[in-house]
Amino acid sequence: MNERKKRAPKKLKQFAATAICGNDITSSCLYVSALCIVYAGQYAFISLLIVGLVLFFFRKIYGEAVGALPLNGGAYNILLNTTSKGNASLAACLTILSYMATAVLSASEAMKYLHSIFPVFSVIIATMVILTIFLLLTISGIGESSIVAIIIFIIHLSVLLLLICSGIYYVAVTGFDLTKINFHTPLQGSLSKALFLGFSVAMLGITGFETSANFVEEQKPGVFPKTLRNMWIAVTIINPVIALIGVMIMPLNEAGAHKEAFLSFMGNITSGHWLALVVSLDAAIVLSGAVLTAFIGVSGLMKRMTLDRIFPQILLKENLRGSSPRILITFFILCLSILFITGGELGPLAGVYTISFLSVMAFFGLGNLLLKIKRSRLPRPEYAAPSIVMLGILGILIALYGNVKLHPAYLVVFLQYFIPAFLIIYLFLKRKAVITYSLMYVNKIFDTISRASVFSRLQLTKQMRKLNKQPFVYFTKGDNISVLNKVIIYVKENEITQKLKIVTILQKEQQLNETFVRDFETLDRAYPDIKIEYIQVHGTFGPEIINRLSKEWNIPHNFMFIGSPGDHFPHRVSDLGGVRLII
Repeated sequence: MNERKKRAPKKLKQFAATAICGNDITSSCLYVSALCIVYAGQYAFISLLIVGLVLFFFRKIYGEAVGALPLNGGAYNILLNTTSKGNASLAACLTILSYMATAVLSASEAMKYLHSIFPVFSVIIATMVILTIFLLLTISGIGESSIVAIIIFIIHLSVLLLLICSGIYYVAVTGFDLTKINFHTPLQGSLSKALFLGFSVAMLGITGFETSANFVEEQKPGVFPKTLRNMWIAVTIINPVIALIGVMIMPLNEAGAHKEAFLSFMGNITSGHWLALVVSLDAAIVLSGAVLTAFIGVSGLMKRMTLDRIFPQILLKENLRGSSPRILITFFILCLSILFITGGELGPLAGVYTISFLSVMAFFGLGNLLLKIKRSRLPRPEYAAPSIVMLGILGILIALYGNVKLHPAYLVVFLQYFIPAFLIIYLFLKRKAVITYSLMYVNKIFDTISRASVFSRLQLTKQMRKLNKQPFVYFTKGDNISVLNKVIIYVKENEITQKLKIVTILQKEQQLNETFVRDFETLDRAYPDIKIEYIQVHGTFGPEIINRLSKEWNIPHNFMFIGSPGDHFPHRVSDLGGVRLII
């Protein structure tokens, strides 16, 4: 019986990719406008416009970095190709924590909105059901998930447009008396302090912006920068407009009193109970869509990390639709664990989410700077000036400081989750050392129990040999000994292997000089613990020869390295199938 062929994954078009991220970032208006009014008062719309400015900087930052390295993984991918795997894993850990908190927070809030309309079910059980539904949906494939995301996105934008129009009509009918009163109300502190605190809490309204970079490989060419543009436009227009309308139709203290259901309260003021009901239903739907965003974003990131051998390879198994169920189920279990540990309380989750998300954005800005310094010759479709990058990072750090200042307990809660999570990832990353010390421990403990000792020693030795057996490849154009030495040091510090192939692609009748061969022999003697093999291959360097060598040698593209290509390199880095830049 013929085996069923696996479907080729569908590449997402602009609207589908925007909808997946947009459901998360546009759902922020449900809470961020009210929070901003609480701290910035009648000038909340200015704080929200400043957020739009910072996000404009990050459009450039993301556009350059992901355009140069269009591979899944977001901040992890950028740092992996500009610094060590350990630093990249730190950013990945923060991203996973951010997605976990986003999924559980969004699902819980969605069910609370629904519970306020139909108070006949348990919020925690309903939250588990929502997480399960979107687990099954993402397992069915990104194409099917995008259809659901598009439907949710269209519904949400339609409801927001209806709410904004009803607010404008209400102000036109009732006049500007309340607006004048609100704008003459004195602030609790100075204007600068109000704008600073309002900006800090408003920066939480851009979550979802980082998600597009985590599944860029599932998007059609040219779609990624358009998703950034679309999300920026939505956030820069919708959130300030809603905050401004809110200030014009209700007393300032009402925003704080109704911050849990701010938009529903606005709808009730402008059009009555029916619009409040519509907004509440929309809130439940779009917050559920944010859960989908988290599942899709984390799937692309964790798959990339598994390909790089940080997570066990067993997670890579795909179904017929091209998704990785084991990765998604692992993330689902982690979300359930957080839900049960916190008991559905939003405070601890908000702490994890706030610091994780803002830290990921800061790491991406840092990755962009490293890309300029270490990969300056790498072609990129657009360029963010260093001043733009520094302003973007500064905006993130100010928001991070502001949130910690407002909620010092958030930092403690964040560390309670971050430290164990990073330790687990670090142990996976350093499992060669873990196995080595385990082997030593087993030898000492079980010397008197020969059978157990022999069995354990054999198993651990077998695992160690399996890890060290995996060869890696570095493509060289004839680099000098100092460059090759850096390559070997990088491999020894970041990868688990005892085999390295140094490969030169030669044109017809081309020959390397004797100095390079002598340099190679010197390096081979200098590193006796790693088997270095020099290979010459005739042809033209590019995707075709990389694919051929990958199949011949059974070496994944992720285990092949190159130096940073110059401006005249005829291929995009993404065309090389995941080959990494290490020099």
